Amino acid sequence: MQLSSFRSTIFYSIEKAIKAYRRFALENIHQGHLELTINQGLLLSLIAESSNISQVEMAEILFKDYAAVTRMIELMVKHGYLVREPHPEDRRRSLLKLTPLGVSTVKDLTPIIKMNRKLALAGLDAAEQKELHRLLHKIIDNCEKH
Repeated sequence: MQLSSFRSTIFYSIEKAIKAYRRFALENIHQGHLELTINQGLLLSLIAESSNISQVEMAEILFKDYAAVTRMIELMVKHGYLVREPHPEDRRRSLLKLTPLGVSTVKDLTPIIKMNRKLALAGLDAAEQKELHRLLHKIIDNCEKH
């Protein structure tokens, strides 16, 4: 396969767009004086939205394996963003709760995330965004069938 044909595939463009967005978003997060990775910010946001979310669900949403999510949680506990509390119904599980630092970090992170998404999608009207979403899901469905 020639290099030019590799770069002309839609999958190259999708991957490049994802990487460009992640670099852009991380830079804006750091400019907001938040020393988090994108995945750490997403993890905090997930827990803020649903404190009862399981680590398996987090791993699926973040496209990470269970062990990577466990390591991320350990780090977030160590740095004071999260605490573990006993699960009221299952002694083998813990509930993750945001600490005051975690709450303020999510509060600071939310407008940055909204701005990142707005800037990244600039020039795409609602219909184009909807069509892009539909097409990407078509690719996902095709891949998951096989």
